[in-house]
Amino acid sequence: MRIFFAAPATAHQAALPKSTLWHANLCAPLVDLGHDVTIFDFDYKDFNWNLDPTDDQQRRFIETHRPRFSEELVAQFLAAHRKEPIDLFFSYFYSSYVEPEAIRTIGRAGAVTMNWYCNASYQFHLVEEIAPAYDYCLVPERFRLENYRAVGATPIYCQEAANAAVYKPYDLPVEFDATFVGQRYADRGEYLRRLLDAGIDTRAWGPNWTEPDSPTSLVRTLKDVARGRPRRAPRSLPPDRCGPALSDDEYIRMYSRSAMSLGFTKVAVFNRDGSAIRQVRLRDFEATMSGAFYLVERCDELFDFFEPDREVVVFDEPEELVEKATYYLANETERTRIRKAGLLRARRDHTWHARFRMVFAKIGLV
Repeated sequence: MRIFFAAPATAHQAALPKSTLWHANLCAPLVDLGHDVTIFDFDYKDFNWNLDPTDDQQRRFIETHRPRFSEELVAQFLAAHRKEPIDLFFSYFYSSYVEPEAIRTIGRAGAVTMNWYCNASYQFHLVEEIAPAYDYCLVPERFRLENYRAVGATPIYCQEAANAAVYKPYDLPVEFDATFVGQRYADRGEYLRRLLDAGIDTRAWGPNWTEPDSPTSLVRTLKDVARGRPRRAPRSLPPDRCGPALSDDEYIRMYSRSAMSLGFTKVAVFNRDGSAIRQVRLRDFEATMSGAFYLVERCDELFDFFEPDREVVVFDEPEELVEKATYYLANETERTRIRKAGLLRARRDHTWHARFRMVFAKIGLV
């Protein structure tokens, strides 16, 4: 199959400019499956700083530059299509990138159009405009499928996964008890500090961990929200326990350097009623595929993909995290059993190769 692939190297280009996360997870598996892949040649950097049309400054950038993006996209696609017909146009696009009519133009040329997006749990508005222009939208948040249908889009439920050729265990000495690699926001710092206070060697790397508290870093627990309490200064790890964002390779190797690897499912915003929005994350598959012993915050949808406390270990409150971390840190045999079970499950069921085969079979594109 001939595929025109259009996506930034990573969804986090602003914070991780050298990452190639999406090419490793999306593009490489398509090539591995034997498809002929042509890549849209474009610098997304400035566009990734201007994704939200509800912000006046970002909206002005979008209005000025989106036509240029659209024109270049259509031109490169049609050039590739003239050489040999393209069967599938596959993208990771926001509405801020491209005009809906550009996607429709590509579809009228004869290609099936498909967009992948993984932040609709709380940022559906960033793809709402372009979603109906595609033939299909791949959606990893089951509870958002109706949102896509409501705007006239055709969603296919497709959970995230990991590329086993990239995410794998390494034979490295274990250096840390518990680690987290990712952004600091909401109550993540509080959870990690509770582990440290319990005597567990806990470390974090990523955006905001080494920066001083600011008004935007103040947090509220769900109980605070329900009781109308003001935001409060969060507890977090001390600076000597934190570091900057890691490279892709360092990130993967950290799973092998850690006795326990942490994951959080709450996103950065709350529902209007103060309840948490939770989602299955790419990390859930990257960690297990990398051979981690994975301690992850509860998200019921995740249980469709991993068996709790057999393939991953689940926690809710900080007290439960401390209790389970303390127990498994003292029981290496059980930790190893769960780690191996999670790795086996990820390799068997949760590769991007398997996800793409499922999607293509579903729509009759083989």
